[in-house]
Amino acid sequence: MIYDLLIVGGGINGCAIARDAAGRGLAVRLVEQGDLAQGTSSASTKLIHGGLRYLELYEFRLVHEALAERELLLGAAPHVIWPLKFVLPYEKGLRPVWLLRLGLFLYDHLARRKRLEGSHMVRLDHAAFGRNRPNADDVIDSKSLERALREKPVPTFSQRALTGDLLGAPLRDVYRVGFTYADCWVDDSRFVVLNARDAAERGAAISVGAKLVHAARQGDNWRATLTDGETIEARALVNAAGPWVSEVIEDALHIHSRKHVRLVKGSHLVLRRLFEGAHAYILQNPDGRIVFAIPYEREFTLVGTTDVSYEGSPGAVAISDAETDYLLASLNHFLRQPATRDDIRWSYAGLRPLYDDGALKASVVTRDYAFDLDAPEDSAPALSTFGGKITTARRLAEHALDQLARFLPVHGPAWTASAVFPGGDMPQGFDQFLDDLKRDKPFLGDALALRLARAYGTRVFEILKDARSVSDLGRDFGCGLTEAEIAYLREKEWARTADDMLWRRSKLGLHMADAQQQALREFVGA
Repeated sequence: MIYDLLIVGGGINGCAIARDAAGRGLAVRLVEQGDLAQGTSSASTKLIHGGLRYLELYEFRLVHEALAERELLLGAAPHVIWPLKFVLPYEKGLRPVWLLRLGLFLYDHLARRKRLEGSHMVRLDHAAFGRNRPNADDVIDSKSLERALREKPVPTFSQRALTGDLLGAPLRDVYRVGFTYADCWVDDSRFVVLNARDAAERGAAISVGAKLVHAARQGDNWRATLTDGETIEARALVNAAGPWVSEVIEDALHIHSRKHVRLVKGSHLVLRRLFEGAHAYILQNPDGRIVFAIPYEREFTLVGTTDVSYEGSPGAVAISDAETDYLLASLNHFLRQPATRDDIRWSYAGLRPLYDDGALKASVVTRDYAFDLDAPEDSAPALSTFGGKITTARRLAEHALDQLARFLPVHGPAWTASAVFPGGDMPQGFDQFLDDLKRDKPFLGDALALRLARAYGTRVFEILKDARSVSDLGRDFGCGLTEAEIAYLREKEWARTADDMLWRRSKLGLHMADAQQQALREFVGA
């Protein structure tokens, strides 16, 4: 068989391109050297966001596109993407109030917004307003705010309404006023799998544990060889290998690229839960960077990320002691009760394959994406992708197909903007779906019903089928991970090992005891 498109890389970009291409009638083969989302795509900060701080880098096109995608994806995958409110404390001496207001105003208006609320100013401490505490209808301007922060009476207020408070926040008393805005949370690795699942259901062939070792042009096609000796022929090739994109260009394709990737390591800490509530914090640091503190897996707080330039060959990476110290120091700059290393429950790190735009500092390298099309006359094309974000992967895929359209028998127009992801067909919304699931399958209990609904959406019934008790689902390895779910993960989601199931298809590795995890490894044989 000759495929229309061979895609190298099973991260978010590769899977999004496979989904789009298969939906346009192309014969698609995707190969991934490890597991889906095993690299960068499972090591993110778990956000679908416009990138508020990118406004400081004048990345207006990227922020506009990301904000538009945020709105679209929230409706297309409501089981793995949902709204998350952020609190941005104001600190005198860092970004001034007028700049924060301007940034949030742009964030509210750079793209059409219907599903998420806009930004607001909030009080974090009644003492911020001296004796003249404002009423609900009062508003405040920046000069009055400065006076308030010096604990002087605030005689008049104008310009923006104060819409609520976060009294009892875990912040030091110096943080008295802040802002809120909305972005979205995403289960990043499951979102990658949903892209792959949709691609497969539209005809794409997905191969994990299949590394490309060599590819060469033969006439009008590419002829590629995998580690197991299999050969694949395709009319076009997409190199979406993430951190390995340059390695694939040089070692497997043997072509020249005019663009380069810059690897930046980003690390995260998972600590015991540090604060109550469903909101997250975006914390400004004196060095100009920001750090997120996000509720995570009910029992934890996710803190990140770092930006550390990385030299050398891509591969597995881990957080360093210096990064751990940096994240704890950044967090403790704000907290009333400092966090320590004893609070750390887990950490993870990944390499971001950023497009090298020549920036000197890792933190200001563009998060936008770029393509390099190698298409000599009368030869099969190769398209390499550089950079990108989970938020903009759908648009990246559309643009990639635009680049390749003249070489391929594309049978239809762009379609993904109006399509839901597998399991996302919930016309009444996620909350109603969860209520219906708990009513139909009361034996699950609230916690397991929520986990399964979040992970699989309406596809959960492919696991539950006609079960009337948990025992009908087979052996429970812990936290409700049953033989029925494991079979689904193997048959429908390309999971091969216990780590695939514990750390990418779920985060049950944070919750299951060592003995439970070992029993799972013995059961799956890897």
